[in-house]
Amino acid sequence: MAITASMVKELRDSTGAGMMDAKKALTETNGDMEAAVDWLRTKGLAKAAKKSGRTAAEGLVAVVVEGNKGVAVEVNSETDFVGKNAEFQEMVSGIAKTAVNAADVDALLAADMGGKTVAETLTDKIATIGENMAVRRMASLEGETVVSYVHNAATAGMGKIGVLVAMNGGDEAIGKQIAMHIAAVNPAALSEAELDASVVEKEKQVQMDIAREFGKPEQVIEKMIVGRMKKFVAELTLLNQQFVVNPDLTVEEAAKEAGATITGFVRLEVGEGIEVEKEDFAAEVAKAAQG
Repeated sequence: MAITASMVKELRDSTGAGMMDAKKALTETNGDMEAAVDWLRTKGLAKAAKKSGRTAAEGLVAVVVEGNKGVAVEVNSETDFVGKNAEFQEMVSGIAKTAVNAADVDALLAADMGGKTVAETLTDKIATIGENMAVRRMASLEGETVVSYVHNAATAGMGKIGVLVAMNGGDEAIGKQIAMHIAAVNPAALSEAELDASVVEKEKQVQMDIAREFGKPEQVIEKMIVGRMKKFVAELTLLNQQFVVNPDLTVEEAAKEAGATITGFVRLEVGEGIEVEKEDFAAEVAKAAQG
């Protein structure tokens, strides 16, 4: 029996399954809609898809270093509780190891992980654990030496914040200290050259407007802005920040003293930038009572 687009749409609408899963279900059941629904339920795909609307803003960031390459991967769940689940942690660990050889998230989701793709593994876990999950983002880093650090670790190699630092020279000790600094301070870029030019220009305009509000003449404003912008750039860029371990030195100076040159960094924090819809306790109770 020919599987039409309208049949696939009908099955998707009734189960919430993905398009390819719906098409496969219909193919496997020779177009029998009821049997296709059962097929999806058996595979856990209908249940998984129905949860895809929930916000997954918790979870873990895992970091893995192999040779001169490191990778950080954020895998989200709906609740912090799942982040402490050993089954979830094992999956995240496997995904991070697989990510070492993946170019981006799409390639990672399509990559093999123990006989199934990462996407299929994720779908299976959504069905068994009962929460929406997602591989949200990944970032890789290469260098002469790559050091990793996890802040607020849930278990080895994964936690709420994952950091990678690439260096020429230096050793594990200074790399770890710099990674801890990055976790705490969250620099926007390595150096001024890597800062978003629009961010710098916006701040410059704000500072100029502030100075004008105080009635400063333009020639004075120009001189004032130079100092203010220097401070602004120093606060945002890793190399120019005061080192948390020794505030008398910048991070660049501390690295130099240890014989290291920092060439790059990655910092991923769970849920960063995700807007979570808040609901007051009374509303939650009322919703539960209605359910």
